[in-house]
Amino acid sequence: MQKNKAPHTLLKIEQKVKKAIYEYGLIEDGDKILIGLSGGKDSLALTEMLAHQRNITVPKFSIVAAHIELENVPYKSDIEYLSDFCHKNDVEFHHISTKFAPANDKKKDEKTPCFFCSWSRRKALFDTAKQLGCNKIALGHHQDDIVETMLLNLIFQSSISTMPPKLKMSKFDMTIIRPLCLISEQELITMQTICNYPKQIKTCPFEKNSKRNDIKELLKQMGTLNPNVRQSVWGAMQKIQNEYLPQKVNRPHQFD
Repeated sequence: MQKNKAPHTLLKIEQKVKKAIYEYGLIEDGDKILIGLSGGKDSLALTEMLAHQRNITVPKFSIVAAHIELENVPYKSDIEYLSDFCHKNDVEFHHISTKFAPANDKKKDEKTPCFFCSWSRRKALFDTAKQLGCNKIALGHHQDDIVETMLLNLIFQSSISTMPPKLKMSKFDMTIIRPLCLISEQELITMQTICNYPKQIKTCPFEKNSKRNDIKELLKQMGTLNPNVRQSVWGAMQKIQNEYLPQKVNRPHQFD
């Protein structure tokens, strides 16, 4: 890690990763963690940070990284770079190539390509984690991602929920962790510049048309009212006051 270029910035990010691991109980002694290495700045930063933490902190844990490539999605990363990057950080690297089947019924036709892409990548990660004997999967979602997901679910799903820092998946007997949960996207952009992370060869063609981009714009507008709006939403998710929310009363019959 090129700490000589910007030691304060990188140290601040490192401290936030440590804080997330401690406050949310993300890592325990003996964990073997599979990192989902997409090739973007977030997953590269995650890999580098966990590789560094692995060598200096308690609890003791081990890590491996996997890049999932979907053959029928025009979304490419430099595999040679990812392999070299992992080697330099002493992280075992796996390149998994798979694809998803096109929709074949009306219900599936209503799903977007993003749904099938995300589902297929996630399934391949779970399968790879099990094959490698991992008990946890680390994903590179940062605080902005989590705040945006909260607003997406609130506005489009009528749900107060998001991607938590730690999620136990009982169906797959696996735990998902997000060690970058306290780090902003801007901090990761700065880290990308400091560490000279390359951009992906091809980015997702549907990326600019997603509802998430609409939410990003909404947050920018909300920022004109409160510059700390992201921190406010993050804090609100941890201060749910149920007594001040609508509570239905169970009744034996509907009221006519």
